[in-house]
Amino acid sequence: MAQHRHRTAAVTGTVLALVAALLAAIPAGAAPPPGTAPLDLTKSTAQWIDRSTVAVQEDGEPAATTTLVADPDGELAVRDGELTGTGRKSVLREIPGGLSAAQRARFPHLSAYAAYEVAPKDRAHTAEDLTGQVVLTRQKPDGTLTTATGVQTHGILDDLYASRATKATLGPVFREGGATLSVWAPTARSVALDIGGDRVPMRRDDASGVWSATGPKRWAGEPYRYVVEVFSPRARAVVTNKVTDPYSLALTADSTRSLAVDLDAKSLAPKGWRNLKKPKAVPLRNAQIQELHIRDFSATDRTANPRHRGTYLAFTDARGKGSRHLRKLARAGTSYVHLLPAFDIATVPEREADQKPPGCDLAAYPADSEKQQECVAAGAADDAYNWGYDPFHYTVPEGSYATDPEGTRRTREFREMVKALNGDGLRVVMDVVYNHTAASGQDPKSVLDKIVPGYYHRLLADGAVATSTCCANTAPENAMMGKLVVDSLVTWARQYKVDGFRFDLMGHHPKANILAVREALDALTPAKDGVDGKRIILYGEGWNFGEIADDARFVQATQKNMAGTGIATFSDRARDAVRGGGPFDDDPGVQGFASGLYTDPNASKANGTAAEQRARLLHYQDLIKVGLTGNLADYAFTDSAGRRVKGSDVDYNGAPAGYAAAPGDALAYADAHDNETLFDALAFKLPTTTTPADRSRMQVLALATAALSQGPALSQAGTDRLRSKSLDRNSYDSGDWFNALHWDCRDGNGFGRGLPPAADNKPKWPYAKPLLPSVRVGCADIEAASAAYRDLLRIRTTEPAFGRRTTDDVQRTLSFPLSGPEETPGVITLSATGGGGRGGRDIIVVFNATPHTQRQRIGALAGQPYALHPVQARGGDSIVKTASYERASGIFTVPGRTVAVYSRSAP
Repeated sequence: MAQHRHRTAAVTGTVLALVAALLAAIPAGAAPPPGTAPLDLTKSTAQWIDRSTVAVQEDGEPAATTTLVADPDGELAVRDGELTGTGRKSVLREIPGGLSAAQRARFPHLSAYAAYEVAPKDRAHTAEDLTGQVVLTRQKPDGTLTTATGVQTHGILDDLYASRATKATLGPVFREGGATLSVWAPTARSVALDIGGDRVPMRRDDASGVWSATGPKRWAGEPYRYVVEVFSPRARAVVTNKVTDPYSLALTADSTRSLAVDLDAKSLAPKGWRNLKKPKAVPLRNAQIQELHIRDFSATDRTANPRHRGTYLAFTDARGKGSRHLRKLARAGTSYVHLLPAFDIATVPEREADQKPPGCDLAAYPADSEKQQECVAAGAADDAYNWGYDPFHYTVPEGSYATDPEGTRRTREFREMVKALNGDGLRVVMDVVYNHTAASGQDPKSVLDKIVPGYYHRLLADGAVATSTCCANTAPENAMMGKLVVDSLVTWARQYKVDGFRFDLMGHHPKANILAVREALDALTPAKDGVDGKRIILYGEGWNFGEIADDARFVQATQKNMAGTGIATFSDRARDAVRGGGPFDDDPGVQGFASGLYTDPNASKANGTAAEQRARLLHYQDLIKVGLTGNLADYAFTDSAGRRVKGSDVDYNGAPAGYAAAPGDALAYADAHDNETLFDALAFKLPTTTTPADRSRMQVLALATAALSQGPALSQAGTDRLRSKSLDRNSYDSGDWFNALHWDCRDGNGFGRGLPPAADNKPKWPYAKPLLPSVRVGCADIEAASAAYRDLLRIRTTEPAFGRRTTDDVQRTLSFPLSGPEETPGVITLSATGGGGRGGRDIIVVFNATPHTQRQRIGALAGQPYALHPVQARGGDSIVKTASYERASGIFTVPGRTVAVYSRSAP
């Protein structure tokens, strides 16, 4: 994968269970497998966790002496079974009983390790020892060397420095008298500042490990790097790294130098920025979110300014069709635009002159050809496209989205984008990726590891960098990585007026780190900071997998652990039930509630017998009901079998379906950038004879299960317009050809642009090839889906029945009156009482996923004056207008493949 962020689909469901099972089979801190040489300085199996303690993985060999050896010049080596080189030696004493209770709580994955004490007389040399190579050795009574291994030092670095270093202000700071640049580098032998052609020595603060240099105000705008002399365990040598600032606020093109800038400078602020008026804040529990990639938005939009296409400034083109559509969504109730990563990324050439578009006439090939993907893949490393889940510098806008990546134009233009979106009635969420970096060690795209080697990344038992996130995992459980996360997010909030953050793989963060972010943002005030931090929303992927699964190293920010915090996690439960199957199915034809399971079966044998399909469909309906409550753990209802259950009792691949403590803890969605778009998933799953109009209707029905749920909901930009990526499951590097949004329906919806890239999709080509030339939708279908979705948004965001605050409120006002043994397969009926004195209506929603008209009788409502909701009665869906209600009998009649919302004014 080189430096590319190979963005795999979210690890959920059955796959998650498989990952957990595999990890469970590998005990934390397991001994090296047979045949592993214990004399190996390429590994670091010992851990120096605090000033007095080293944790050692016992290898079963009796040892008379255990020693730490520190060499400032990094020349220790093992030759012919002996440790060579010179170094200061500290003999360690084994501590009976191992680690203390407090140490086990801090490092639970080391609980089985032996503990050794560093003698008090040797502790005075600890800081000095850490600036060189540190090796742990063990010898038998006869002097035979049995162990020689490197030592992980993140624990001792936190113990020595964190209390002071976490309070330091890092990066460039401008005051009236000049500028100060500061970097945390506690293990460095020396640090100098290369700025504006000068090399300036930096001064070390021994208590914090922070190096700083102060200079004149003319440093403003100057390029700089740090020159860090440090021992690198990866290189096994003392190296001198010329490296950019982890706290960079601006960069030269392609991130070769940091720029010393003052983000408060008036020259970097667009007109009206200081007093920017934002749309009214919408609480997370009511948020309706559009997930959008900056380049996708305008790269091929002929109505956008040609100079702005693919850039931040495209959002300022008020006459562009993309901007016009966003304003339509905002008027209908969309409250946030969620931007895929917009920080500095490692895998896109930032200068347009260096970007190489595909060298083929892609439009000339047939809809089912292999040629398009072949041509796109051949140039993917050099084109202008990547999703951006490959962080380089966390707190600088990406240069390839600026009209000029050199200098500070990207800063001003990012702010112009935020201002324009706010002006369109939309608040802005940033997708942030602090769980990994694009590279580590001495790689050219590595930053953190070149300054404090072995600290910022999470290390496995042998000292290798963990890569369960696809790339080099960071370690926000370490104090200074956790600080970087908080400091970076506060900068985005204060300086760029970002209204929310979505955490990629949030489950790889400690819960404490995410709560620290919440606390820091809450402290921002309009008077002091120009923003109200308490209005900033937070949500993320709470998946549970990898080396930290099941709280192995800390309490994770996972779905179950974040319940009750006010920070939402994506809920995969209803998503899978709506679509059917999972993203890793061998046969993509596995159906679900909105793709015809049982009620409109396709030819796939993977769906099982009719009886099996019916049973699975009814269980899916229970999962969707839990989703409609906001995924509440304690919400009680009657399931499809007639049992009284709570949300947490409903099974989702061995886990509780309901895990939320309140509406807003779980975020509902039917599709996102990961996995096939909703249209593409339905293309695989709906019968091939399904008409374009019916594909459009099933798309709306699937979206409705998220949009009409309690709590927040997200949809991928363009999904309301039947967006396709030509069946690409993982389009992170598939270029504009597969990813671009098509705002003009005459250009189609993106389907049939060739077979999707082989790297992630080739096993599905046999299923895709017959579909790509045959499945088609036209302007009428696209516009109908979008209009119907906007009608649902208007209902969701104006009816108090859909915005409850607590589990008790939901329990009291929401029910599924026809759930039970007689429940209609393929139909879910929801009842929600209104807002009483607040003018809210009582609501009935019927989700009819079957091809046929369905009659749903709620006897208790006989005589009540229900009617089709006014928004749908005068809305854009002509078919839903044929839905009816028989007052005398309480029968609601709904056309096939339709979501009908009925209302009764509250007394």
